[in-house]
Amino acid sequence: MSQSSQSDLPLSAGLKGNETPALEIKHISFKHIIVALLLSVLFFLIFCFVSLHGYIAWVLSNPTVAPLYSNPKLSKNLEYEDVAFPAADGSRVMQGWYIPAADSNKTIVFSHGYGANREETWIPMYDLAHYAHRLNFNVLMFDYGFASQNSKEVATGGKKEAKQLLGAIQFAKQQGSQEIIVWGFSMGAGTALQAALTSKDIDGMILDSTFLLEPDTMYHNIRQHIDLPRHPSLEIIGMLLPVLNGTSLRQIPYPAVKSQDYPFPVLFIHGTEDEKAPYPIAEKLAENQTNPASGVWIVKGSHHELIFREHPKEYLRIVSTFLSQVGQFQATGPAGGQSSAGNSN
Repeated sequence: MSQSSQSDLPLSAGLKGNETPALEIKHISFKHIIVALLLSVLFFLIFCFVSLHGYIAWVLSNPTVAPLYSNPKLSKNLEYEDVAFPAADGSRVMQGWYIPAADSNKTIVFSHGYGANREETWIPMYDLAHYAHRLNFNVLMFDYGFASQNSKEVATGGKKEAKQLLGAIQFAKQQGSQEIIVWGFSMGAGTALQAALTSKDIDGMILDSTFLLEPDTMYHNIRQHIDLPRHPSLEIIGMLLPVLNGTSLRQIPYPAVKSQDYPFPVLFIHGTEDEKAPYPIAEKLAENQTNPASGVWIVKGSHHELIFREHPKEYLRIVSTFLSQVGQFQATGPAGGQSSAGNSN
């Protein structure tokens, strides 16, 4: 064999020997690319999932509220005063309307719901304010901070709002009221229950379509719009809420509210077709009450905050009876009270 032929052999063998590592490198690189792509997709999906929950938490904290469009004089020819008073913790100044009744020392404070202002037109609030005034109650209507026209703040499920309601109650006391009734709707009713945990100035409450912000009701409402898994959705939103509105669900005293027997009369009004706050909430809250003037009216077929619209005569009859019994309770003590409502319509 010639020298040239012999020298070609190792060269040829060397080239063939280098082909295997090259293929392995290409194979490993391809696997890395696939893994990187899969991880990228996974992280993107996680980002979208968390961002969706962030958007939900932001919407919960920042409800859209319509501007005021009328006033008691224009709507019902009721004389009123523009009033301002501090929240109980001094965190802000509240704006509202005070409708005085002649020589009356009784006041009804309206506590409006989430996504509404003091007018809460779908109830309609002006009609109830007019009715309360005809019963010789002073009426106080005010905006929670999340409904403010000039200095809007986030909604906190009752943490800040309870202090704002306590400020309204204090204002009513300063006007000479000796009997104060809180008439709350939806989250405004849940806020009233929270405020009453620390107040001795409430003599009675009418709570329509009570919504209490807690994990169960929050998830129930989320499911009305998007089918998300309970876990980890509640945990993610629970972590995001303090970032967006400064309030943790643990700061809302819903366990205390759900077990509280309030010393004054409470009337719960709720519809069986309430899609935002299932009516067993009101039934369970009512079961805790031992005041003989307390009661519950569960209205078959009625919807969230629409019970007055759907059953106006019965609604006003039951409310009127309850208010008269609160007056008797104030005058004679617990022995003077009676059950104020039936179980259903």
